[in-house]
Amino acid sequence: MRRTTTDIEDLLRRHAPQVLGALVRRYGHFDAAEDSVQEALLAAAQQWPGQGVPDNPRGWLIRVASRRLTDQLRSDSARHRREQTAAALTPRDAFTAPPPGESRAPSEDDTLTLLFLCCHPELTPTAQIALTLRAVGGLTTAEIARAHLVPEATMAQRISRAKQKVRGVPFRQPGQADRDLRLSAVLQVLYLIFNEGYTASSGSTLHRADLAREAIRLTRSVRGLLPREGRVTGLLALMLLTEARSAARTGPHGELIPLDEQDRTRWDRAAIDEGTALVEEALSEGPAGAYQLQAAIAALHDEADRPEDTDWRQILALYDVLVSRAPEPMAELSRAVALAMVRGPRAGLAALEDLEDRLAGHHRLDAVRAHLLERAGDREAARAAYLQAAAGTLSAPEARYLRTRAARMLP
Repeated sequence: MRRTTTDIEDLLRRHAPQVLGALVRRYGHFDAAEDSVQEALLAAAQQWPGQGVPDNPRGWLIRVASRRLTDQLRSDSARHRREQTAAALTPRDAFTAPPPGESRAPSEDDTLTLLFLCCHPELTPTAQIALTLRAVGGLTTAEIARAHLVPEATMAQRISRAKQKVRGVPFRQPGQADRDLRLSAVLQVLYLIFNEGYTASSGSTLHRADLAREAIRLTRSVRGLLPREGRVTGLLALMLLTEARSAARTGPHGELIPLDEQDRTRWDRAAIDEGTALVEEALSEGPAGAYQLQAAIAALHDEADRPEDTDWRQILALYDVLVSRAPEPMAELSRAVALAMVRGPRAGLAALEDLEDRLAGHHRLDAVRAHLLERAGDREAARAAYLQAAAGTLSAPEARYLRTRAARMLP
């Protein structure tokens, strides 16, 4: 079967967690198994475009990865003995992918099990993100390094250290006692990946579509395994409703276009419809948490045909609930904007005073202050705040936008 290169990449990323899960379940060597799976994915990416996708792609990947892992383990006699012992204790079909149309129950939750492993509390958030993108997302080290604007060697070391830290961690989901906490870590990592894709924290590009798409794909996978978990549904809704605006966020030269100036006809209506439906579902699945509330706010923005149609009073009410349940400086910063839209810019500026200590020196605080000062008519102070914000960001598009706003404040 012939497929496009993009189709093959999507297929490989979809199968990567199940292939890795099959190897780890048999051998228990997460670090070595992950390397072997990466080699199998590379071999497939090289061969399948020309030779065609095999009838059972997951089986092909498992066979290739298993041969490479077996060769690696056999190079060490002690590892070879452990391999033989493990093989003797494993059903003969445990290493064989099911034919198309069939599934084997133990592999269905491998994606979630791997996410729990990659988001182990012993790892830093940076390491969790890198390991998740490689082991669960199927991205190469080079792709992850490019996305984070670091040398490939640096990212390789980061991933290697992360794999060493989780060596020996059992390949199973956490017990019920700490499952909710670990799921929160998984969702936070997926949210961080999405945010870095939607608004890159540094570099010359505002939007890294590959990271945003990967975060959405992985969150969809988690929701498929946990369909009644409101936090997961809410996070997926938030991502879809936010990403729906991506086509309108930049101009022809990559310049940033703020929400109130975007051409809303370019927004992805299908994604908005899906996200809105998910918000309603998420809010019916128990007490609303941070992701559900943020998704509801995003839905109100997306449902407005014009900026002046935005229901800012409802948005402010949702932010009031959000900051009372999950106090977080960035949420409070967004609430200050909503407050300004309802009660005037001076009310928003007063709210910023409570954030001075927690967000001191952060360019987003300076950018919001500049925006509110501009709305209040204090152009000189607004210009100074825009320039300070531009100096504080590592994102070239954001810096250009902020300097442009500052230039408009000149008499």
